[in-house]
Amino acid sequence: MKDKDICENVVSIERHLRKVDYIIRLKGRKILNDFNITVPQFTALQILINNGELTIGELSQKMALACSTITDLIDRMEKSELVIREKDEKDKRVVRIEVLPVGYEIVEKVLDERVRFLETKMAGLTVEEKIVLDKGLETLYNAMKDN
Repeated sequence: MKDKDICENVVSIERHLRKVDYIIRLKGRKILNDFNITVPQFTALQILINNGELTIGELSQKMALACSTITDLIDRMEKSELVIREKDEKDKRVVRIEVLPVGYEIVEKVLDERVRFLETKMAGLTVEEKIVLDKGLETLYNAMKDN
């Protein structure tokens, strides 16, 4: 394969990834509306579930948002009983955000809906095509995750 062909292939892959991401985001927003949760709230729940209890500052860094924005977000999430603020057991000056059972339940249900959506869209693929796609995406993710 020539360098030009390789470059065009990468351009095509990037374009397709962007289009797939856009479609999944649109569908994801519709799913979130059914659960009465916003995109930032869902993102915060996922980060908290994947990283354990975090402080406002830690969550702020992971979401690349100002602490004041995260504070407002957590206030709304507490009112919806998705999370609760808890004093750190080792240092009582530190306040950590803990995901409540309702928060876990919503994330699980939303992710289940997303999987069902992908299943319907991938119904025409063979098992082998799904395996190749999965391996390719995993390889791409592993190459990108540390950057």
